[in-house]
Amino acid sequence: MTMPAHTPGPPPWGPPPHPGLPPGRSGLGVGALVVGIVGLMFGIAPFLFWLGGTMGIVALVLGVIGYGRARRGEANDRGQAVAGIVLGSVTIVISLAWLVLTVVAAVAVDRADGGTVGRGTSSAAPAPAPESTREPSPEPTEAAPVVLAFGKTHTYDDGVKVTVSEPRAYRPDRFAAGHTEGDTAVRVTVTIVNGSGKAIDVTTALPDASDAEGSRAGAIFDGSRATEMFQGTVLPGKQAKSGFAFSLPAAADKEMQVELAPQLLKYEPVIWTGPVKRTG
Repeated sequence: MTMPAHTPGPPPWGPPPHPGLPPGRSGLGVGALVVGIVGLMFGIAPFLFWLGGTMGIVALVLGVIGYGRARRGEANDRGQAVAGIVLGSVTIVISLAWLVLTVVAAVAVDRADGGTVGRGTSSAAPAPAPESTREPSPEPTEAAPVVLAFGKTHTYDDGVKVTVSEPRAYRPDRFAAGHTEGDTAVRVTVTIVNGSGKAIDVTTALPDASDAEGSRAGAIFDGSRATEMFQGTVLPGKQAKSGFAFSLPAAADKEMQVELAPQLLKYEPVIWTGPVKRTG
């Protein structure tokens, strides 16, 4: 008795894809676009910019990966990937601007309250006089800030040293934010040397710049690291160096001033002032 020949059926996972069909969407480009849109909405919000910045980074990463897959023909959402890259980059820049404004506002409030400390050491206060002989205490006066020329070094009582270089002309790249065509872009280098016996946190060492008329100068951010903020701590005997770029109006670009403290709430800010160098 002969058995009928077995005819194999289609594989359980289905027939192979037709070679003429276009590649399917990878989903990364679409995801980058969606995350970029949502991140931008959070980025422009005053108190949610940190969340927007995080989503901007995610959108940028997803967009770059999705764009690479689209170029290799593995996906057809190239346009969405490019849009996600653009939205992610814009959101990151906006979030950084909000971060700078928040820190500057905190510094202004702290100065108004007279809460900064650390300019010098203080000796032990004498014992209070008896109530019958005590005279009215004079109203406390706020000490005038130290003013130096660019290139000079200020040394705090604990040995920490800060130097702000002379401002030199800077050319922002085509991805720059915070600079207006026709204004003057300048860049200074801040050097912090820790001559104390303890590590100092320099994350909050953000300079506040003003133009020749006393108006606040906007910070410049671009793809060439025009502004590179300090990060982390500086150990005793070590130093940290970062550059900061600013945009000055053409009518007030002859000189500028920079105010900076190596660590907020611990050191008093110092002012550096002087003319602007016309050559880099």
